[in-house]
Order: sequence, then structure tokens, then C-alpha cells
Amino acid sequence: MYQAHFGLREMPFSITPDTSFVYACNAHQAALNTLLVASQNGEGFIKVTGEVGTGKTLLCRHFIATLGEKFVSAYILNPELEPRTLLFALAEELRVTLSREADEHQLIKELTRALLNFARQGKIVVLCLDEAQAMSLQTLETLRLLTNLQTEKRKLIQVVLFGQPELDHKLDQESIRQLRQRITFQCHLNALDRDEVGRYITHRLRVAGYLGNDLFSRPAARAVHALSGGVPRLINIVAHKALLLAFGEGMQEVLPRHVRQAAADTPAVKRARPWWWLGFAMVLVSASGIGWALLK
Repeated sequence: MYQAHFGLREMPFSITPDTSFVYACNAHQAALNTLLVASQNGEGFIKVTGEVGTGKTLLCRHFIATLGEKFVSAYILNPELEPRTLLFALAEELRVTLSREADEHQLIKELTRALLNFARQGKIVVLCLDEAQAMSLQTLETLRLLTNLQTEKRKLIQVVLFGQPELDHKLDQESIRQLRQRITFQCHLNALDRDEVGRYITHRLRVAGYLGNDLFSRPAARAVHALSGGVPRLINIVAHKALLLAFGEGMQEVLPRHVRQAAADTPAVKRARPWWWLGFAMVLVSASGIGWALLK
């Protein structure tokens, strides 16, 4: 691969969420701050949404890694589970031993006992659910009932929902309006703007051990932004392929043509129309306008 060629310790643009590569862009940092403040205050539900590839899973892992010793965290990656199975998954995360024959009532009873023990120890329990848009309405309602558990001071468990915008549509349903009313904080992760994309690329290269001058020329970084739409996952894919192309040519700099070639091999990136097409479209619009004027 190109690591030795560019003087890198590791691959800089892996799409696997790695908290050592976290880039504190405006939206990510604002969301992290909101999560930390809300968890300290003992809120019931917190919601984080974002389009595919905007870094929700990375934010979730970064948030959990940032929590102090007084927190007990539980992380469920795939919450597309029936209520009983979700409760078992939560019990497993909290290291609560349960009988597999237990019904939902017994599960909640044992979980309540465990949560009360954590509260007596001064611990705050935070449950993070990734891909929450996949949850059924029944499972969401079970979660709401679980957050009914509280002491005189605070909830026994806090729930953070990470999901795609479809989560908002699901929460708009009348049957779970009680849960919707309990969401006290919410954040949305946007794509990176043009300047942030350049800084993001530089940051990841530095973390991976690169010590030289800008590896991506400024036009190349702008091309990455234009073709990826500022979506971090797509930035990583395009930047990785562009590095491979530059390496294949024995070059020490990534140029816009490398980025365009990388994007052409990536189905999910934007397909920017060529400038001649825009000019042709303007001619058609002008001609159409003249034609209408002559007919009047």
C-alpha cells in the first residue's frame, strides 16, 4: 500500500469508526458538548440525527469514551430487536445475569434492581442506541417505560438515540407521543463545509503520521468537498482512492484529477455535470424565452 511512500504509520482514511481520528468540526463538537451536559443533568431521552455517513457512530463512541468514572455506559449497535430481546441486550451490557425464561415483567424488575444499585453507588447509567431509526414502535415504548424508573432526584437510566432522519418521522407518530415529549435535547450532524473538508483531510493525515507539506493540493481538497458533499464517509473513500492513484504514479501530491478519477469509481459520490452542459442549458433557456416573447 501507500503508507511507506507517503511516510504514514497507519491508513488515514479508513471508514471504520476510530476515535483516535476524531475531528472536532463545529457540528460534532456542539453535539458532543450537548450530550455531555445532558448526561450530567440526568435527562431522560436525547436524540442525535444525521444523514448516512455523517459520523453518528463515531460521535457515539467518542461520547462513551469521554464519559467519566461515575458513568456506566451501555451500547447497542443494532436495536432492531423485539422488546424482550432488547431488555436482554441491555442486561448483558450492564452485566446483569438473567434467566432466559424470564418474561418482560421479570426482566424489568431485575433491571430496576440493578439500576437502583448503580444509583446507590452514585453511578449514572447511559444507554446509547445506534441506528435507532430501525427500532419498532413497541421497542421504543418499552424504552419509554424503562425511563419511568427514577429516584426523587433523577432518572435511573438515560437513553441516547442515534439515527438517520427517518427516526424523526417515526417519532412523529401519535402512538409514541409520550416518548417524543421526553426528548429534552436533540442535535443534528450536518456535512462538512469546504474549509472543514480541507482541515479534516489534514487532521487525519497528521494523526496517521504524515509530517510533510500539504499532501492534497488546495484544488484537490476542494474537489473532494464538491464530489463528496462534505460527508465524512465519502471523503474517506475518495481520499483513500486518490492517494492510491497518486502512489501508483509515484507522486508526492494528490491532484484534482486523482480525486475525479477516485470519485468516478465511487457510486455514492455526487456526479457533477460538466460546464459545457450548464452552458448548453442556459442557451436553451434563453432561446425558449425569446420564442415565447415572439409568440406574444
